[in-house]
Amino acid sequence: MAWRGWPAQCLWVASCGLLLLALVLLLSPRSCRARRTLRGLFMARSKRLLFRIGYSLYTRTWLGYLFYRQQLRRARNRYPKGHSRTQPRLFNGVKVLPIPVLSDNYSYLIIDTQARLAVAVDPSDPQAVQASIEKEGVTLVAILCTHKHWDHSGGNRDLSRRHQDCRVYGSPQDGIPHLTHPLCHQDVVSVGRLQIRALATPGHTQGHLVYLLDGEPYKGPSCLFSGDLLFLSGCGRTFEGTAETMLSSLDTVLGLEDDTLLWPGHEYAEENLGFAGVVEPENLARERKMQWVQRQRMERKSTCPSTLGEERSYNPFLRTHCLVLQETVGPGPGPTEDDSYSRAQLLEKLRRLKDLHKSK
Repeated sequence: MAWRGWPAQCLWVASCGLLLLALVLLLSPRSCRARRTLRGLFMARSKRLLFRIGYSLYTRTWLGYLFYRQQLRRARNRYPKGHSRTQPRLFNGVKVLPIPVLSDNYSYLIIDTQARLAVAVDPSDPQAVQASIEKEGVTLVAILCTHKHWDHSGGNRDLSRRHQDCRVYGSPQDGIPHLTHPLCHQDVVSVGRLQIRALATPGHTQGHLVYLLDGEPYKGPSCLFSGDLLFLSGCGRTFEGTAETMLSSLDTVLGLEDDTLLWPGHEYAEENLGFAGVVEPENLARERKMQWVQRQRMERKSTCPSTLGEERSYNPFLRTHCLVLQETVGPGPGPTEDDSYSRAQLLEKLRRLKDLHKSK
């Protein structure tokens, strides 16, 4: 069986090479140091292999669904009214309602208040989303799913069965549960006066999409529902791509207007801004935002939305082009004459530093 797309022959040759390296290290004069080196190599490789196995089980088998159901039960018991207190945003005939679900996720209802039609984004807890639909007195006609992970797609089945005319949108590359209407890059979903454009942003998953609600029809700011691509002062992990892939997806978002409202898939603001302070300790915009976020979280208030203009000023994962950050963190070894390549190196290094910061 091939691993991560390797042909079986290549995997066999690589395994033999690792075995030969192990013998050389163990038989070297400095065998004690060699054993430590060998143990470190195998532990690192084992962790990666175990992660890939666990990730495959989560995304491709019923075990992932059982894990999601366990998460759902625990979160409902721990946060019967949701993990955060949210406030809807009302524009000229359009309402965006954040719904706190699981332990730190957000689902959203986008409502055409005149037609009383609603679109749900990443409805991971169908019970919480249905309660909001009933409270608002609207008809659910579409589900927009950013990606396949259960904490974003787990409610697709129940809601689409309950609302028989409801369409489930998402990428055909991502294996989204109960998908009925596949979307490609730049496809537009129209519901009443809502015009929502899908943007392909692979990296977190191969088929990850973000959704951009056009502000022009209601004469307000556009809204970006970013799933696990972009958070307040952070970005998602690269599970099914490379740093170059993720950088390209983040650059897609960087091309949007500064006043675009960012509605992320998770409440990670305080943790992310803490890490941003490590890599850019003198960033005053980050410091001001951190003070505001801490006040919000003291009262369990949601921190979304931010704006893309704000994110450009303090989110390190959107600032890989900034000389200050490059000098502080550095792109690491390798060629730097290609700007996109050196920025991808910096992005990958930021991701590793973020993991180390979180583990402390």
